[in-house]
Amino acid sequence: MNGFIDKIYLRHKNFWSKDNIFSLLSGSLLFSLALLVQGYANNYVDYTASTPVGDILLNNLPTINVGFFVVQGVLILTLIIALLFLMFPEYIPFAIKSLALFIIIRSFFISLTHLGINPNQLTLNPDSIGFNVYNFFYSAKTDFFFSGHTGVPFLFALIFWKEKFWRYFFFIVSFIFGASMLLAHIHYSIDVFAAPFITYSIFVISKYLFKSEFNQVY
Repeated sequence: MNGFIDKIYLRHKNFWSKDNIFSLLSGSLLFSLALLVQGYANNYVDYTASTPVGDILLNNLPTINVGFFVVQGVLILTLIIALLFLMFPEYIPFAIKSLALFIIIRSFFISLTHLGINPNQLTLNPDSIGFNVYNFFYSAKTDFFFSGHTGVPFLFALIFWKEKFWRYFFFIVSFIFGASMLLAHIHYSIDVFAAPFITYSIFVISKYLFKSEFNQVY
């Protein structure tokens, strides 16, 4: 155990040069800006939501209680990502900046079309473990296109591509979360199926915008 902790300590000690600390600070600033933009976008789409539309998949799928994956699954994934950052500090600057870009672009997308909630949407249990935390940080009623539940783990699969186990782990989580969004009728099918394609485009853009951070992990 001490050897493992020493290894992590040395990785952090060797990584955090002045340039990397500056990259972390600029990434944190960008991420804070992204959260601010997301807050305004979520309030806007909730205020302007209109009527639901037909969906060939949702019209034929029963509503299934997959609230665990929707709420607790996201919180567990957040904890896992935090632990990965602790284990692999070299991924932090690129991951934070890429995630910030993801949030900003998604905030723009969700603001364009004002759809209503599907009438068969699963009602999440407000008394479930971690619901208040999830509701505060992640939940908006009508932030449909595109699915963050599907896109974020897909993005981290691309970021952690060189770590084979974590690459496939995040791909599997992305699939499970995407399926959960459909079974809970929380997202329309286009939100889920478009998410990987848009997320990949965001990743490619991040590679060029944050080239030095990208080169540290690829």
